[in-house]
Amino acid sequence: MVVHGAAMLLTGAIAAMHLCILWLEMFAWTTQGPKIFRNFPAELFPATKAMAANQGLYNGFLAAGLGWALLIADPAWQRYVAYFFLGCVAVAGLYGAATSSRRILYVQTLPALVALVLWALVG
Repeated sequence: MVVHGAAMLLTGAIAAMHLCILWLEMFAWTTQGPKIFRNFPAELFPATKAMAANQGLYNGFLAAGLGWALLIADPAWQRYVAYFFLGCVAVAGLYGAATSSRRILYVQTLPALVALVLWALVG
């Protein structure tokens, strides 16, 4: 029961993180983005606003899937849906770490992998 609660809590936290990324990329790219992504040239934020919004939408889909997993009553299906969306988060994090910033490995991939292990222990 404790492991299930930990899996749910971490999955919820990862979903919340992706909602924050959605907000940043879709609605605050030109205002908050330069404060967060300091190594990205400030003059490129307006030019990349539509691209960032598209990325934000995908982060919203990840958050929605993780939130859906938390609402599923059937334990097996809950685990399967959590596996799928956490796997997507982990793969996206690996790609981001390889192509953008190594920090993404620790902020996105590692929590998703820990959550996957917790869900596996639940089953």
